[in-house]
Amino acid sequence: MAPAARSRGAAAGGRSNPIERARRGWEKLGHILTDPRYTALLGVCLCLAELGVSHWVIQRVPYTEIDWKAYMDEVEGVLNGTYDYTKLQGDTGPLVYPAGFVYIFSAFYYLTEHGTNIRLAQYIFAVLYLLTLFLVFRIYIVTRKVPPYVFFFMCCASYRVHSIFLLRLFNDPVAMVILFLAINLILQDHWSWGCFFYSLAVSVKMNILLLAPGLLYLLLCRFGLLRTIPKLCICALLQVILALPFLMENPAGYLLRSFDFGRQFLFQWTVNWRFLPEHVFQHRAFHLALLSAHLVGLLLFCFYRWHRSGQSILTLLKDPAQRKPQSRRLTANKIIFVLFSSNFLGVTFSRSLHYQFYVWYFHTLPYLLWCTDTNVLPGLAKYAFRTPFNSRWCFL
Repeated sequence: MAPAARSRGAAAGGRSNPIERARRGWEKLGHILTDPRYTALLGVCLCLAELGVSHWVIQRVPYTEIDWKAYMDEVEGVLNGTYDYTKLQGDTGPLVYPAGFVYIFSAFYYLTEHGTNIRLAQYIFAVLYLLTLFLVFRIYIVTRKVPPYVFFFMCCASYRVHSIFLLRLFNDPVAMVILFLAINLILQDHWSWGCFFYSLAVSVKMNILLLAPGLLYLLLCRFGLLRTIPKLCICALLQVILALPFLMENPAGYLLRSFDFGRQFLFQWTVNWRFLPEHVFQHRAFHLALLSAHLVGLLLFCFYRWHRSGQSILTLLKDPAQRKPQSRRLTANKIIFVLFSSNFLGVTFSRSLHYQFYVWYFHTLPYLLWCTDTNVLPGLAKYAFRTPFNSRWCFL
C-alpha cells in the first residue's frame, strides 16, 4: 500500500465515530449518576438548581398561613417580659416548644419586622432549606452508600418538603437543620460539639429526642460509660441554660408545656392513624401499646442490627481500650445507620404524624432503603430507582 493511502486510512481510523462518541458519553453520564463517589459533583449541581427552584416557589406559589403568626405571638409575649410558660400562647394554642425555639424565632421576629414581612421570612427559610441540603449531601458523601441519581428524587420531586420550608414556615425545618449539623460534627469526630448542637436541636422541637437512643448507643461505643457522662452533661447543661429565665419564673409550667410527653393530639390533624376510629386513637391503651412497640423495636435493633461485634452488649460500659477492636470500631455508615434507624423507629410508632413532620425523616429514607438486604418490599422500592444506563442493580 502506498504511503498516502496508509495515511488516509490511519486518519479515517482515528476519526471518532459520532455514534461511538455518543455511546461513550452516555456511559460516562451513567457512571456519574450511579457511582457514589460522584455524590459531591451532583450535590453541587442540585443545590445550584434549588436556588432557582426556591426563588420560583416563593415568587409564584401563594403562601399559606398556618403557624407562623402563632409563633410570632408566642415569642412576642416573651419579648414583652412574660416568662411564665403557662401564660404564653398564640392563635393556635399555648406555647409547647422548648426555650431554644423562643430564642431562634425571636431573632426571626426582629428580622421580619415583628413577623409581618412574610416574603423575607420565606427567603430566610429558603436559606435554611439550602443549608439542609448541603448538610445532608455531606452525610451522603461521607457514607458513599446511595447512588447519586437518587438525589434528583430527593430534591426535584420533593414538592411537600418545599412547601413545608418555603410556604408554611414551620419550626420543624429549623430543628432538622441543626440536627444535621450535629450529625456532620459527629462524623468528623467532634462529639462534644455534636452533642451541643444535638441538644440545641432538641431545644427547638422535642421530636429530636427520637434519635436519643441511637446517640446514647454510639456514645457508649465510642467512649464507654464513664467518658459518656460528660457528653450527656453537655446536652443537659445546655437545656438548663437556655431554659433558665423560664425555670426561675415557673419551673413546673415550663417542663409541663415544653416537654409534655402525655400531650393529646387532635384526631383531625393526624396522618398516620387516620384509618382508626377516633375513640381508639385517643385511648390511653393505644398510646401505651405504641410506646411498648417502640421500646421493643429499639431493643431488637440494638441487639440484632446495631451491635454486631460478637461480644455482650454490656461490654459497651467498659472503657474502649479494654474491648476487642471490632467492638469499638465506629464507621461513618454505622453512625448514620444507628441514628437514622433510631429516628425512623420513633416515627413509625409515633402517636400522631402531621403534615409538617414529613421533614423528620424524608432526607434519611434513601440511606435506609439502601441499607436493606432483603428481596421483598425494599427490592420493589429499589426497582423504582433502577438505573436506565445499564442493567446492573444499584444494591450497594
